Amino acid sequence: MKKMVSIIGDSAIDRNGNKFKFAFELGKALVDNGYRVASGGMLGVMEAAFEGARSSKFYQEGDTVAIVPSFDRKSANKYADIVIATGLDIYRNVIVANSDAVVAVGGGSGTLAELSTAWTLKRLMLAFKDGAGWSAKVADTRLDQRVRYPGIEEDRVFGVSTADEAIAILEKYIDLYTETFRGIVAGK
Repeated sequence: MKKMVSIIGDSAIDRNGNKFKFAFELGKALVDNGYRVASGGMLGVMEAAFEGARSSKFYQEGDTVAIVPSFDRKSANKYADIVIATGLDIYRNVIVANSDAVVAVGGGSGTLAELSTAWTLKRLMLAFKDGAGWSAKVADTRLDQRVRYPGIEEDRVFGVSTADEAIAILEKYIDLYTETFRGIVAGK
């Protein structure tokens, strides 16, 4: 089964900017390396990632999964293969954050909510550090002092500048980040 990586971030970006370039290259690299790409399915970083995924010579239908906030399947960007119309509005962020790994590219408060959720869900997390927004602010940090994985001393939001760096981190760590969230426990 293909592992799924969610790409989260700004819903409006400059097509000629570094966030678009990174998201596009990451989407392509993920499919090139056998991953499925998920996102909130809308525009900006989400669309750039899906467009990149579709540009891979290894692309297969089903490699892009849009988890949209409305009940309207047509609200997804044109590169989405599978559209999950949740009707959950911002609460769908929990579903987006529950992939095998999450990569943030820029982003505002919605991205911050997804980042916090992914941290709590014990997901492998990466953040594009060469752009404005929450991804640059949290790159190479821990979101809190919880010990999520006692055997992974370097557990943090891994900062990356290129798609190749992201793939290298995914390949090194994704099989170590396998625990699932089992509910809130006092003191943990």
